[in-house]
This record gives sequence, structure tokens and C-alpha cells, in this order.
Amino acid sequence: MPKLLILRNSQSPGDVVMLTAAVRDLHRSHPGRFVTDVRTPCPALWENNPYITAIREDEPGVRNIDCEYPLVHTSNQLPYHFIHGFRKHLESQLGIRIPPTDCRGDIHLSDAERAWMSQVEEHRGIGARFWIVVAGGKYDFTAKWWATDRYQAVIDHFRGRLLFVQVGEQQHHHPRLHHTLDLRGRTTLRQLIRLVHHADGVLCPVTLVMHLAAAVETRAGRPARRPCVVVAGGREPVHWEAYSWHQFVHTVGALPCCAAGGCWRSRVQPLGDGDAKDGPDQLCVDVRRGLPACMDLITPEDVIRRIEVYLDSSGVVRGRDVRERGEHATIP
Repeated sequence: MPKLLILRNSQSPGDVVMLTAAVRDLHRSHPGRFVTDVRTPCPALWENNPYITAIREDEPGVRNIDCEYPLVHTSNQLPYHFIHGFRKHLESQLGIRIPPTDCRGDIHLSDAERAWMSQVEEHRGIGARFWIVVAGGKYDFTAKWWATDRYQAVIDHFRGRLLFVQVGEQQHHHPRLHHTLDLRGRTTLRQLIRLVHHADGVLCPVTLVMHLAAAVETRAGRPARRPCVVVAGGREPVHWEAYSWHQFVHTVGALPCCAAGGCWRSRVQPLGDGDAKDGPDQLCVDVRRGLPACMDLITPEDVIRRIEVYLDSSGVVRGRDVRERGEHATIP
């Protein structure tokens, strides 16, 4: 008889994308042994997921698990990616081994979603090609921000070659970029997933869209791995966040504050909102021109070069559609 599990997590969507990977790996490793349902703030991430079955709270024999990733506390010392965090915790909770099966989250599209045109095509016509840009972030993690004028310099450099589509939640910090298609505050989470599906590439800081860029399948006829340039600085250990096919622009090791790994600081300056992130142990210790020094070291030219490596002379992503053989790849 399969064991019934309700997996709970109340964190941000980027974290929940990592939980989707743990659920996938659980079922691939132990087919038929568990029935799982989830309770998270973002049900859109679980739509069409074949590993999720509705379970009532009062179902006899159901086990509730609060899913965490304590592995992050040793991320500067141990060579693990974020993808392993929830998986390792679930192993300890269930007393079983759950081997990893892929190094990305597990987001599923329906056939109907694959057939729909993108929001960009609604504005620019069928076949419009584009990159997504996220040029800000949440107010509680200002240490992740890069300067708006630097993002603008990147956009301006590619004007006429690449169409950038700007996204971001209305309540977060996302200053308007010129010469972009502005979809800030105009996408639900599910619409954002579909937008990523259609996108040729992504430019962003360490954020949800970086994880979606890895987890969401590409369109037929496109390279199987979506290009993504991440302006990362020195906040997180590279091996914890970076996907091997992304261009992860970091400065870990370049400054005393991130000499041995990510600093994990949250803010450039106190916000006075009563959050623990205003504490001295959470504030950046080296601020330059309003940015963490690790982000200030990254120039528009650095980011432009990382985008260029993906492109041919017309601005189209190099490569062809080479889909992986078999059901899934095994990560040792």
C-alpha cells in the first residue's frame, strides 16, 4: 500500500521550484511507493505535474512533512547545488535514499499550453523571438540588485538585434527599462512559465526566473538548454546556485567579504521595516556607488560578452534542437 504524503513549504516560488525536483526524484527512485500532494503558496508551479495526487487533510494514514533545506548552512563548505537541498532533507525524513535524476526543477506544460502563442506574439506577431530581462528584485533582498543603468546599457547594446521583454512583480523593485516590451505586473505565475517556455534566453539576477529558465522546457526546434545570463556577484556560492549551461557572472573570491564563498548578506542598507534582515549580520559590509562591491565589480561589458557567446551574428541563439535521449539523465 503506497504511503500518503503531504509536503509543505511556505517559501518563495524559487524555493518551491527546487521542491518540484525533490518530488520528481522521490517518484523516479521509488515508483508506486508513495502518493504525494503539496501545500505551497504557488500552486501554479504544480499544474500538470504527474507526481501530484490530491490528498485530503483528514485522509487516514496521511503524513505531513514540513520541507526544508538545511544543507544551505554548509553551502560554502560542501559541494552541493540547491537542487539537493530538499531532496537530502526528504531522505532524512523518510529514512530512504533518493538519488538525484536531473539538475533542474520539474515544471510541466500541457499540450494546450505548448500550442498557445506567447504574450509577446500577441504584441509583436507570430514568430517573434525574445529574451526575458529581470532588472530588480524583492525589497527584502537588495543585496541581489544590480544597477538599472547597467541593465539599460546592456539593452541598448543589443537594440535591433534582440527584443528584451521586461517582467517583474508589481510590488517589487523593477524600474522601467527603455526599448523593452514592458510586461511588468502583467503576468501571473503560470503566464510567466509560458513566457519562459517561448523565450530564447533570460537575463536576471539570482531569482525565480533563473530557476525557471532551467526547469521549463524549450520550444520544439530550439536548443534543449535555454541560455541564461545571471548577474550574481558574491552573495551565493557559485556551485550552490549555478546551472552548468548558464553564464553565471560572479565575483566570489574577488573581495575579502566573499573570499571563501558567498557572504549570504541580504541588504545594502537598513530599511527600517522591523525585519531581521536589517541586523548588522545581514547588511553588506562593502558598498560602492549604492551597490554591494561584488555587484559593482560587474560591468555592462561583462554581461554583454556573456550574452554574445550564445548568439550568432543575427542575434539568434546558436545550436539546434538536440533533445536528450531516454526518460531522464542520471546525475552521479
